[in-house]
Amino acid sequence: MNRRVALIIPFAALLVACGRSTATDGAVTPVSPSAVVVDSSGVPTGAAHAMQGRLDVVVNMQDACDPETFNAPPLEPGTCVRAGGVTFSQFIAELTRLGFIGPWRFSPSTSNVEVGQAFVAINHGGEVHTFTEVAEFGGGRVPPLNELAGVPNVAPECAALEPGDDDFVPAGGTFREAIDRTGDLKFQCCIHPWMRLEASSR
Repeated sequence: MNRRVALIIPFAALLVACGRSTATDGAVTPVSPSAVVVDSSGVPTGAAHAMQGRLDVVVNMQDACDPETFNAPPLEPGTCVRAGGVTFSQFIAELTRLGFIGPWRFSPSTSNVEVGQAFVAINHGGEVHTFTEVAEFGGGRVPPLNELAGVPNVAPECAALEPGDDDFVPAGGTFREAIDRTGDLKFQCCIHPWMRLEASSR
């Protein structure tokens, strides 16, 4: 079996599981979007805008998934909910070649912050992402992606995530992480582990 095909099949099952939460009766339900609503430029609207602090540091979570191919077998409908230009086969081919995919990123990837500020990570992409603080960068929750990205050792913080945790940010959703200590900080997506942010807090 082709190495790419062998990796895609377990990837599909894990990716779908990352974007859903399990109810107490065992039924699978979609993860609900964040209460913060943003307009097309990523600016919080209405009452949500009043909730955002003046000093918050915005981090844009981006991808370029193509809904037609990301929602087709072996993946599930709803894997990608916004239009992008990268097909699933292109995604796997580029990740295999480079170990990362440029359109899947946090922007900015570096930042300076102060205690009392917060990172506000806004998902402008079409897939579910996480904005998870880690002690050291590592692999995420999807072993085939870890292998292709060259990060086989899973970050413990990613391994500890549970379905339904608010770290899982759906397309259009927002995640807020308050900064409460000084020092070097690291954040990554626990699905696409090459999506990273390094910050210095003072």
